[in-house]
Amino acid sequence: MDAQTQIELEAAAFRRLQKHLMEDRTDVQNIDMMNQHGFCRNCLARWYQEAANERGIDMDKMQGREAFYGMPFSEWKAKYQTEATPDQKAAFDQSHG
Repeated sequence: MDAQTQIELEAAAFRRLQKHLMEDRTDVQNIDMMNQHGFCRNCLARWYQEAANERGIDMDKMQGREAFYGMPFSEWKAKYQTEATPDQKAAFDQSHG
């Protein structure tokens, strides 16, 4: 496989992951992703922002989130994010504290 094809396949896989998280599984909360997998949508948005910055593209945290979420982060939170339960918070503190 040539390098360009590999890049295109990796980009397609990323876009499918993004669609899955943004459209197909809006019910899965970021805190659950962090507790189970060690990363969440915000991590992916930050990695996107960091990649842009490394290439000389001026992008801040909120712009990175909007690019990844496909809408302003405040809108995403209002539509899909629920308050973390005490159990979710305790699991997060245990695994990331």
